[in-house]
Amino acid sequence: MALSDFVLSPLGLLALASVIPVILLYLIRPDPMEVDLPTLRFLVEQTRQDTTNPLLEQLRRNLLLFLQIAVLVLLAVSLASPYVTVSEESTVEETVLVVDTSASMATEAGGDTRFGQALASARSAVSGTTSVVVTAPDADVALRGGTADEARTTLDGLAPTATEGNLRAAISQATAVAGENARIVVVGDFADDTDWQSAVETARARDLLVELRQFAGGGTDNVGIVDRRFSGTEVTVSVKNFGDSEATRQLQLGQQTATVTLEPDDVTTRTFTVPAGASEVRLTPGDSFPTDDRLPLSAPEDPTVDVLVLTNDRNRYLTTALSVIDDVELTVKNPPTAVSEEYDVIVYSNVDPDELLPGNVAAGRETVERGGGVAIQAQEPFPSQYGDLLLIEPGQLRTGSTTQIRAQTELTRGIDFQAPTEYVDGTLREGTLQVAVNDGDPLLATADRGEGRLLYYGYIEASSSFKFNYQYPVFWKRAVFYLADRETLPTLNRETGGSLDFTAERRVETPSGSVSATTVPLTEVGLYRIGSATGGGEGQQTTTTPTAGDGAGPGAGDTSADTGVEGRRIAVALLSEPESTVTAPDVAGGEAGVRARTEERSVPDPITEYLALGALVVALGELAYLRRRGDL
Repeated sequence: MALSDFVLSPLGLLALASVIPVILLYLIRPDPMEVDLPTLRFLVEQTRQDTTNPLLEQLRRNLLLFLQIAVLVLLAVSLASPYVTVSEESTVEETVLVVDTSASMATEAGGDTRFGQALASARSAVSGTTSVVVTAPDADVALRGGTADEARTTLDGLAPTATEGNLRAAISQATAVAGENARIVVVGDFADDTDWQSAVETARARDLLVELRQFAGGGTDNVGIVDRRFSGTEVTVSVKNFGDSEATRQLQLGQQTATVTLEPDDVTTRTFTVPAGASEVRLTPGDSFPTDDRLPLSAPEDPTVDVLVLTNDRNRYLTTALSVIDDVELTVKNPPTAVSEEYDVIVYSNVDPDELLPGNVAAGRETVERGGGVAIQAQEPFPSQYGDLLLIEPGQLRTGSTTQIRAQTELTRGIDFQAPTEYVDGTLREGTLQVAVNDGDPLLATADRGEGRLLYYGYIEASSSFKFNYQYPVFWKRAVFYLADRETLPTLNRETGGSLDFTAERRVETPSGSVSATTVPLTEVGLYRIGSATGGGEGQQTTTTPTAGDGAGPGAGDTSADTGVEGRRIAVALLSEPESTVTAPDVAGGEAGVRARTEERSVPDPITEYLALGALVVALGELAYLRRRGDL
């Protein structure tokens, strides 16, 4: 057997060589000198041998030598760090805790939540060195290599989110964090549908101890809201029964109510009119998973957009596209008619320059100053009265061959802008070029001016094929909402798991308190109110707008200031069928096929301190012997 089977530092045994000089000193020391004392003649004479004792006899009779050799041997062996093997369970020094913080952990069970039970178990698993990994909203290391007190403090600061989790990624993260001979303790309900079992096997393949502690009580009665779709000012809510028996629930939105009865796994829908401002759909009576029993909603305080089209050639394609938008109140006037009312958006299309009144142009400037918008459609010739309301310096009439989208914004997303048969070339005076034609002539451009917005639309309607495109009304819906700075329902209502992103730090009131940041994760169900910029200027909101409902969001141009964001309310809800499926198979058997197991492994436990103590005891024995012999 190798020395490494007994000692951790075999080189320490070289200290045993110190015994050799001690033995040599005892062998070469001179014999005692015999002195004849006449006064002791009364002593009985004994016959002695003239020769010295044999070598072994001399060593045997010298107890002091053996004591000194024992001290040296014990000290030398202790330097080699001898050890005995013990079980892994008794020597765990590092623990990596994986804590499930996904939405399903808020399920109530046994007078507590799953998360509360899991957290208590996690606290009991804390060791001297502990790391903490969470599963949601992203698999992340909350604490790396902390002390026991730091681990408990970190655990106390955790709470279940209202988002989906990724248990597989969290276990993989824990495996990367874990040191040699560490253990990984996973606490959760294991309702995650990711392939977390493979991550467990990977960790065990690294010879890591993995403990699975499941907390999956409650949830068998869950009926939850799993989806919602907007159409105009209405919302269609989808409800699913995740329980194992028939369930009857009532949906309520303000004064609107609907009763639904569902068999297990049934899904049904109900449609409601969304009231202005903040509201909430409630599913009653509640159940053991309350997170999906509510659907917060946010709508503009004034959902109607008043649009005026000024034209001398009634553009039936444009007016039809605008009139079919539910939230648009359309008015069409022909100059030289005076404009006395206030509008959110004014569109100038095919206006006769000789008929355009100064008051008609002044109405556009006043609309922009009030925070509204003005759109000008290309024509030949342009009325010179437009002045700075026209974003381009017009040139000659040309034929278009190609188009290029220069800015990926809400106005251009998913729109196929065809090359115009004819267009007016020119240079952009201000703003952002959204779509260019040929070598860079403006076809679509936007600009912010004060609190208002301007748009240039470069298709000449009479010769444009874009007006026959099915995307034509979609574009104008987006354009009107952009110009009016009016959010649609899909952009005001989000799902958990996303974020609000700004280019400048902003204060945001979340359901649990106020934060100031450039990125605010949407991890809670409720209302988020966007406040003022705190980072030294206004910032543009850059959150991706949902595609449902063809909503138009703020910031149609990359350089536009986010002037309309302040005060906006964003409603956030959990709409996740996987998270609402809160029941989970037993991890100790069944379909999961992964068993929580206890592993024992032999590991070295040094006994150096015991050998050093033995050397001290022998040294004390040597001193006692010398004193008894009279040498001390």
